[in-house]
Amino acid sequence: MYEKILAVNEAFTKRMLDHQELNPSHKYYGGIIDPIAGVALPSHGNTPRVMAAWVASALNPDSPFYQNKDLISRLEKASEYMLRKQHLDGTISLGSTNFHSPPDTGFLVVGLSQLYLALSQNKSQNLQQLTSNIKLFLKRTIPALTTGGCHTPNHRWVISAALSFLYKIFQEEALLNRIDEWLAEGMDYTDDGEWTERSNGIYNAVNNKMLYYLATNINRPELLDGVRKNLELMQYLVHPSGEVVTDYSGRQDFGTQSDLSNYYLIYRLMAAHDRNPLFAHMADLAAEQMKEPGSVDNNAVIGYLLNDFLKQDNLERQAIPEHYEKMINKRHPRDEYLKQLEAKGYTHKIQHSAPHTAFGSPVVRYRKNDVSATIMSNTPSFFSLRHGDVRLLGVKLSTTFSPGVVFFDQFEEKNDGYQLKTVLEKGYNGPIPAQHLESLEQLEKDRNPWYLLPHQHRNMTHLQKHELTIDITPTEDSWKLHIKSDNLEEVFTQITFIFGGEGTISGEHVKEGKNQQYFLIEGEAVYSVGEDAIAISPGAYEHWLDTLREDFHTPGCKHLSINVMTPFDLTFELKLL
Repeated sequence: MYEKILAVNEAFTKRMLDHQELNPSHKYYGGIIDPIAGVALPSHGNTPRVMAAWVASALNPDSPFYQNKDLISRLEKASEYMLRKQHLDGTISLGSTNFHSPPDTGFLVVGLSQLYLALSQNKSQNLQQLTSNIKLFLKRTIPALTTGGCHTPNHRWVISAALSFLYKIFQEEALLNRIDEWLAEGMDYTDDGEWTERSNGIYNAVNNKMLYYLATNINRPELLDGVRKNLELMQYLVHPSGEVVTDYSGRQDFGTQSDLSNYYLIYRLMAAHDRNPLFAHMADLAAEQMKEPGSVDNNAVIGYLLNDFLKQDNLERQAIPEHYEKMINKRHPRDEYLKQLEAKGYTHKIQHSAPHTAFGSPVVRYRKNDVSATIMSNTPSFFSLRHGDVRLLGVKLSTTFSPGVVFFDQFEEKNDGYQLKTVLEKGYNGPIPAQHLESLEQLEKDRNPWYLLPHQHRNMTHLQKHELTIDITPTEDSWKLHIKSDNLEEVFTQITFIFGGEGTISGEHVKEGKNQQYFLIEGEAVYSVGEDAIAISPGAYEHWLDTLREDFHTPGCKHLSINVMTPFDLTFELKLL
């Protein structure tokens, strides 16, 4: 696979030559103009990403750009651009968000440190200025990374990995001390290997590679436990097409099309480290899907240059399973953790991030040859299915009770399938007791703004509950979804099947609405792509609303909706054609 990785890097190196700003009077001089944004940016997925590819080409004897003077000159200009864009506090700004950002600087440091280490191995005089510029940039980041904070769970390990590279280069004790402060918070993965953000498309790979770097740079092999578990788990989170399961992600990859390509380097590194044939096979799958090099912290050719052992590929291969039914997080004590959260009185106010309380929720992955299904709790969609080229991206249930999309928070394994359940609650707020009003400072006599009132002291009246259950059962050539409400009357409800935009929806009783939405009035609807299809029945059209309050339908997809009023007891059959 080395030849494939090299070819991808070389094609990218050549293509990006046309995107560097070479006008000395231009504010982006030396930077690489992003083909999408139209500006040069100093963040890890932009100019430094191109720098990594160019350094990989300039240092690799297998590259036609090896020791190319023009390329090295361009790299010097890019490094000078990076020094100009570095803030006085040592940070960079992401651009799309996150200004003067320690974690985004961390991503960058992880990558530039690898470039520096690779360049330092080469004694060519032509590379000295570039090497010196990168080292200066790295040195300037130390104050920010030894004091700076983060937003999201994975940022802790990004910053820690960056600190470990800086320690490897500069040997300052403060860098190790800051790592220990972050590590004192403990690791955030379940026994099955799921990270907090449940992000199979992006942040699993980030956590894995960052903890690998951290573990190897400062000799903490115990940090590889979570990496190993997650890489093992990923064998169950790939559809037959190679698409990664993103249907329950807690981050921006939710519902997007992703593949394994950004896992390539970490799978190769861990395959070699553990002599693991499964990891070697997964690395092969990732390489097959790679179309461009990764970000500056994840360039595979730089990985080869720094780790000679990667070229010695004498590992056996262990293919991923094609027949399984696996529950993930079956024994994770999520409910116990949430009780602790309530007992401690946390308010969930985490600036610019989220508590990620869905972490550890049960997920079932099912595969039988080219059929791949996911059953999920605590997500907007509770079921997804792939059948050949057919992509049922999700099924969601919305009501006017809460209102909006229902998240099913109870999950139970049954003899022939799985049950999801939730009990929605909605009540009314009574007046604030007088003793809690006495301390208020009135701006005017007998008047107070609504937002200044202590609403937490209102008692609940007329509390209503609404129970919904879904039983999901696989059969030989179909799936059955038994969806049932309690007896609360006249709640508008909509069940929506979300399909990829590439297929067609047909049926005698299918009514086409606006914006790629269809309604199954009765009978059967068929969604087809090429020779593959799924038939869904029965339909219902008990109300005429296109969407319910607080819900919206995903652009670029086709939606088949079934409108019902409570109470209802329906069994939908999804036949694989």
